[in-house]
Amino acid sequence: MSEKIVFNYVELELSVNRLCWQLIENHSDFSDTVLIGMQPRGYQLAQKIHSKLIELSPVSNISLGSLDITFFRDDFRRREAPISPNQTDIDFLVEGKKVVFIDDVLYTGRSIRAGMDAINSFGRPKQIELLVLIDRRFSRELPIEPNYVGMTVDAIDTEKVIVEWDKDLTHKARVSLIRE
Repeated sequence: MSEKIVFNYVELELSVNRLCWQLIENHSDFSDTVLIGMQPRGYQLAQKIHSKLIELSPVSNISLGSLDITFFRDDFRRREAPISPNQTDIDFLVEGKKVVFIDDVLYTGRSIRAGMDAINSFGRPKQIELLVLIDRRFSRELPIEPNYVGMTVDAIDTEKVIVEWDKDLTHKARVSLIRE
């Protein structure tokens, strides 16, 4: 097994800054835009993006929520071990809003499909966009493409892309490509 560091802490900061500027360019005052982090690791990235947006933008009331997709996944009943859901925290309306889903790694697209099903429980968004830290573009099973990408990684199915967040909640991460 070999490991290659795809992003270190410094490169991650640069990428997050770029992604934030792209969001600011496309959504300006965020009055009709909400950010939704896909639980669990996408929400950690969403918190980092949200903090940086508050720092970079004159807007201070950008809505941030978290979405658990556990019971919307197509493999929900196929797992042998019992699953434990994460928390959904959406305390604002999504009806008629532009929703930006934020996730760490886009692989097959099935999690995002589940997210689209789950968000409809909270209303019908005007538009859904996708921001991902890592896009594994050669493994897609569904026609889902991100609007905002930190980095594109060409990984085959036997490789894993791992995003490891610091436990001290500084929102620092390291992204590795693991070859088995």
